[in-house]
Amino acid sequence: MASISRDRKGNRRILFVGADGKRRAIYLGKSNQRTAETWKTRIEYLVQVQITHQALDGETAIWVAGLETTSHAKLVAVGLVPPREEKGGITLGELLDNYFARRTDVKPGTLTHWRQARRGLLDFFGAERNIRKITKADARDWERWLRTGKARLNGYAGTKKSHGLAIATVRKRIGDAKLFFNDAVDRELLERNPFADLKSTMLSNRDRDHFVTHDDAQKVLQACPDVEWRLLFALSRYGGLRCPSEHLALTWDCIDWERNRMLVRSPKTEHHEGHAERWVPLFPELRPHLEAAFDAALPGVTHVITRYRDANANLRTQLCRIIRRAGLSPWPKLFQNLRASRATELAAAHPAHVAAAWLGHSQLVAHKHYWQVTDEDFERAVQGDAESDARRAPNAAQQAAAGNRTNSLTSPQAVGPKETCANHRESVRDSAHAFSGDETTARS
Repeated sequence: MASISRDRKGNRRILFVGADGKRRAIYLGKSNQRTAETWKTRIEYLVQVQITHQALDGETAIWVAGLETTSHAKLVAVGLVPPREEKGGITLGELLDNYFARRTDVKPGTLTHWRQARRGLLDFFGAERNIRKITKADARDWERWLRTGKARLNGYAGTKKSHGLAIATVRKRIGDAKLFFNDAVDRELLERNPFADLKSTMLSNRDRDHFVTHDDAQKVLQACPDVEWRLLFALSRYGGLRCPSEHLALTWDCIDWERNRMLVRSPKTEHHEGHAERWVPLFPELRPHLEAAFDAALPGVTHVITRYRDANANLRTQLCRIIRRAGLSPWPKLFQNLRASRATELAAAHPAHVAAAWLGHSQLVAHKHYWQVTDEDFERAVQGDAESDARRAPNAAQQAAAGNRTNSLTSPQAVGPKETCANHRESVRDSAHAFSGDETTARS
């Protein structure tokens, strides 16, 4: 049995009798009672393991492996665990297991990305690899390996299993590896992070951008099997919602029919202050689908989307079938490009800050990941040049006739721009004011 004692200065220590019958003490310093109780329980178990010669259970093994160097040395000093140098240091598998066990504060989507990075590390280095034996050169070899087909688990969206990961995905994996090994450095398990010099800045893969036109969107809507699938598609293409998180969070009390807008809650950005929710207009292309779903909803139903609420629901596979049924080929990044198409349209029709607020991201993020150049942009540019040529001749004649005018107060050049700027400011003010009380700008 072990006991806890405290001196006059508040320093705590654990007193216990070892497997050899000798009394020993571990000094914890100014730790709280809960920490001392944890140490007491673990020490009692470690003594019992030495007496019975049994193996450590998983929970205690994780606790011991996760201790900082100084704390671990205290157990070594009283003979309860072997030195880490004798064990050869912590293994990669232990490092990742310990980190995942501690990080219970992250969302399931983050865990999914971390598991993918974990699989890549273990497939390349092996679970038994000593983390101190992973060098900077090894980290660069891993980066190159990620660009080969051996790093890909599945093939989709025009890719094959033999294709390497995209550059953006490679950098995401590297960023996660840095996170895992930075934690090891903070816990003094390592002196340096071998992945620190690799580039992990996230890039947007604009090669996979695809603008979903209104004509194609209407074809897909007509091919949808029921009201709820039409609403799922419309919320993505015309509402610009993130799928599936924002679709599944939408409830009927979030729909303000009178003010023609809806409150969208965003699980992805809720951890940023002031970015947990935003107001989005009931756009003319979207409202009929909401009304149809409302009319078809059963009494007492809370959520707008009632099916596909299981985390394992594969919306992407079903949408691919619908797109093919519509006579089209599935585009890359199915749901993200629907959202990007709406973001591009809104930015062309409204002030940038208003469009970004409705979509729930910053203008910088929208410019980097969402806004696209469409065929209509080129058509408007060409038509604009033709119209300007047609206007140039009569304008030149008018300017020649007015060349002798000396009253600058009555000249169009003096008055027109000022009036135009004033009218523009008034129209922008009116457009932004309509939603000024409800907008929130959130980072994607």
